[in-house]
Amino acid sequence: MVLSTIKWSIEDYHQIIKTGLLDDRPVELLAGEIVEMPREDPPHAYFSSEAWEYLTRLLGDRALVSQAKPITLPNQSEPEPDLAIVQPLGREYLSHHPYPENIFWVIEYANTSLEKDSTLKYHIYAEAGIPEYWLVNLQTAELIVYRQPRGRDYGSKMTLKEGAISPLAFPDVTIPIEAIISA
Repeated sequence: MVLSTIKWSIEDYHQIIKTGLLDDRPVELLAGEIVEMPREDPPHAYFSSEAWEYLTRLLGDRALVSQAKPITLPNQSEPEPDLAIVQPLGREYLSHHPYPENIFWVIEYANTSLEKDSTLKYHIYAEAGIPEYWLVNLQTAELIVYRQPRGRDYGSKMTLKEGAISPLAFPDVTIPIEAIISA
């Protein structure tokens, strides 16, 4: 006997959310599957909050730094990245979450979620055309920067432990690696 799973569309997912069935359950839609998110451990919560504060101050009105909020992607995914740096569209976000064309880059902090963030989310972000994906490996204190999405992969990968980086969207902005991985 072959078992088949049901793939959920973004519209289905929104309907399920409206029913309240998923209240009090930390989940996200990834490639048509409703996936439970692990609870944040203290280092994960600390580093992502510190980076959110730093990037919010640094970028000012140039971008909105969204913390653990949904983004809507065309591959039947509505992940909630730890940080999504998006266009500051104000009230437009009352009618939709940020789409790929609104997203400058996303950042995921990974400790217990490292496997999911480095495989499933990596492919989802690349496939959606997110220009830049920063994965912070809390186990090794490394920032892994993926750029140049090509299909389900990224064409460029850098692993950084020190120094500074300029995001593609803001080449005039220099971000010390320490502000992201050891705030």
